[in-house]
Amino acid sequence: VDAWSVAFSPDSQYLATGSHVGKVNIFGVETGKKEYSLDTRGKFILSIAYSPDGKYLASGAIDGIINIFDIATGKLLHTLEGHAMPIRSLTFSPDSQLLVTASDDGYIKIYDVQHANLAGTLSGHGSWVLNVAFCPDDTHFVSSSSDKSVKVWEAGTRTCVHTFFDHQDQVWGVKYNGNGSKIVSVGDDQEIHIYDCPI
Repeated sequence: VDAWSVAFSPDSQYLATGSHVGKVNIFGVETGKKEYSLDTRGKFILSIAYSPDGKYLASGAIDGIINIFDIATGKLLHTLEGHAMPIRSLTFSPDSQLLVTASDDGYIKIYDVQHANLAGTLSGHGSWVLNVAFCPDDTHFVSSSSDKSVKVWEAGTRTCVHTFFDHQDQVWGVKYNGNGSKIVSVGDDQEIHIYDCPI
């Protein structure tokens, strides 16, 4: 299977995988068979995410292109070109209204999903932004970077409210737990850090 990124559908019935040739392949979880493919008309897909409401699927490519598909029809709804470098991570807000993207260009971008409008561009990391994740309560999201930091952002004001500098190397993964009371981060320093929320 040509798969470089993967995501479960919200109902856990399907797996979406991103390929190095710009295809999103959808597999049935129970059957293990490929159901259909979505063509991004792009390049190597580094990141992929379903919206929590199950309506959309977003993919981020090595050339900085983001595609948003309508799951019900399989049609490409929007192509977003706000980044100039690889999209390492993307995540939908819990209400499925916003898409947050992380790129090697050092920026985090926020898009209005329905209208495909750029709602914000956030700077603060000193190098590649490697991962982004939303808090389940929709109020904050978190980012990690090759600058060795983890940043917590307020979703409403789009401002950084806290930065952690506990890692000694680039931080590849960051996530909230199910109720948003903890943040976990992992990095090339082979350490796992767990933080309490709210900050």
